[in-house]
Amino acid sequence: IEQILEDSKTLEAETTAAETKAQADYEAFVKDSNALIKSLQDAITSKTKAVAAADSDKADASADLESTVDELESLAAYEADLHAECDFVLKNFDIRQQARKQEMEAIQSAKAILSGSK
Repeated sequence: IEQILEDSKTLEAETTAAETKAQADYEAFVKDSNALIKSLQDAITSKTKAVAAADSDKADASADLESTVDELESLAAYEADLHAECDFVLKNFDIRQQARKQEMEAIQSAKAILSGSK
């Protein structure tokens, strides 16, 4: 009977020690899990902010792109107008030069008539 009592006391001590160790392991696990959950939540928060910032930057870039494309289209239209004007000037250059030459001859002729030399 004494042997049974000693065995039961030993078994009770071992069981208590094992339960204490299991409780400590559980508390460490809960502590580690809570720390991991907090770090993951912080990561989610920072990544959410990064996504929001990236979306904002994308919206700004899209607006800048649209503005730049509009400006380029406007400049292309202006260039086409200038090109048409230059083509007109180049096309009619000889005709205009001839007309100016005739005007100058007519003025010289009128000048000569008015001065009485002709």
